[in-house]
Amino acid sequence: MSALVSLEGLSVRYPRSTTPALEAVTMSVAQGEKLAIIGESGSGKSTLARALVDLLPRGSRCDGTITWQGGSPAPGRDYGYVFQDPGSSFDPILSIGAQMVEVLQTHFPLTRHDARVRAAALLARVQIPAPELALDAYPHQFSGGQKQRIAIAIAIATGPKLLIADEPTSALDTVVQAEIVALLQELVESDAMTLLFITHDIALASGLADRIAVFRNARLVEIGTANEIITAPRRSYTRGLVAAHLDLTTPVLIGDVP
Repeated sequence: MSALVSLEGLSVRYPRSTTPALEAVTMSVAQGEKLAIIGESGSGKSTLARALVDLLPRGSRCDGTITWQGGSPAPGRDYGYVFQDPGSSFDPILSIGAQMVEVLQTHFPLTRHDARVRAAALLARVQIPAPELALDAYPHQFSGGQKQRIAIAIAIATGPKLLIADEPTSALDTVVQAEIVALLQELVESDAMTLLFITHDIALASGLADRIAVFRNARLVEIGTANEIITAPRRSYTRGLVAAHLDLTTPVLIGDVP
């Protein structure tokens, strides 16, 4: 598979920070693959995703190169972004339909009626009950899992090449987590999208991803197929992550990255 986007020596430092949030990362994301980014909090996972789509805070320093297949992507059109907290993805004073219509009319020459029809179809795709009625409801009227489904619907509304899901299940209970992961898998495979799935849960990553990239302390520790990372990890940190998941009763000492 050809690379949808390639990184070469990518480093990021946030304003007023004395340490890098991402340091000398070189890797690629293949077109059509499902790539999971895993690691502890502060390891650089979300920074990587935000750097890819130019969502870093103003004043951040970004070194290295990011090369996209076919040139720079169109914001909001060529990629979709699903954030960790579904509640923060919406304007609380606007109906779901109004927010979806605004997104659709921004990117497509649609009348309001046609945009609402397409919005209802998107809600049906992510399994929101009574989608036509849901369009007139407000964010607070939906559960956390439903809000995340709606956020996913908005993220795929323009038919993006790349879908970034930044810890989309961490605020949800275990059953809903599994449902959201299954939905993401179905959507990206159906629409031939590339998926960048960010998580601290190696079990979720192994069940969803073609490849897994492991981050620690702003660096890429290792990258390989999901099977390689789970069954034959090369680095002690990765072995610790796998062991900690497989046996929660035995203390695991995670050594320094070689």
